[in-house]
Amino acid sequence: MMLPSTRVRFSFSAHSDVGLERKINEDSFMAQAPVFLVADGMGGHAHGDVASQTVARVFDEHIERGAPSTPERILDAIHSSNDAVRDLSAVDDYGTAVSGTTLAGVAFVDAGDDVGFHWMAFNIGDSRVYTWDGRTLAQLSVDHSAVQEMVDAGLITAETAEQHPERNVITRAIGADEFVDADVWLLPASGRHSFLVCSDGLTKELGNAEIAGLLAAHDEPPETGRSIAQVLVDAALAHGGHDNVTVVFVESVLGDRETDGHNPDDHGPEDSLNRVHA
Repeated sequence: MMLPSTRVRFSFSAHSDVGLERKINEDSFMAQAPVFLVADGMGGHAHGDVASQTVARVFDEHIERGAPSTPERILDAIHSSNDAVRDLSAVDDYGTAVSGTTLAGVAFVDAGDDVGFHWMAFNIGDSRVYTWDGRTLAQLSVDHSAVQEMVDAGLITAETAEQHPERNVITRAIGADEFVDADVWLLPASGRHSFLVCSDGLTKELGNAEIAGLLAAHDEPPETGRSIAQVLVDAALAHGGHDNVTVVFVESVLGDRETDGHNPDDHGPEDSLNRVHA
């Protein structure tokens, strides 16, 4: 992506699987610069798959491809997604009859002349955004879930939360309320950044240490030809695959167009993925 005085290069992969126990994949994702996101339709609710597809469609309609977005446009896409998913439910629907989906992702944005280019991370629900620096996997987003609230209140430990009977209860979702409250972070986009965005089908099966180990191993040239997203999804399936599992992994390098040594027309093998719905 060419910028006024520099350029940013993206490489990314995305993969989704229905899992070993579900009949329908209610996950959707978008992987096309400047937006990379995962939406996980609420299991047991009406039209969970359509709800997540709707989010991907609305973002695709709102965000120009191949150019930096803005924080305002991303927020507008989030709120428009909420309106569109709410339109899937009838006025008198309640409980599991209400359509809903989680949403987590990152977007490359121009935050203004005085602020510059940033990565904007956003989250609603319990799909997650992680940062990866080649050694450490750090969860950037905070789950909007009943068990996370218990952890925050000191009632249970994070380890207990992983096995708690209410671990699937989320407290925020796209489509659940008239107004959606998204958590948002802005990270300066200088140098190199790597993000992992995933549905809870990954994190239910693999701990952070296991995910980090797979990411670190994949820093070496892969012999199988599988992308890191597919490696992570396959690992979740090997651990049980009890839910739909979706992974988007994106790396960016912001550098001067005169000195970064890359041809602007060159694209890595994963750049052809564009936006995919599973």
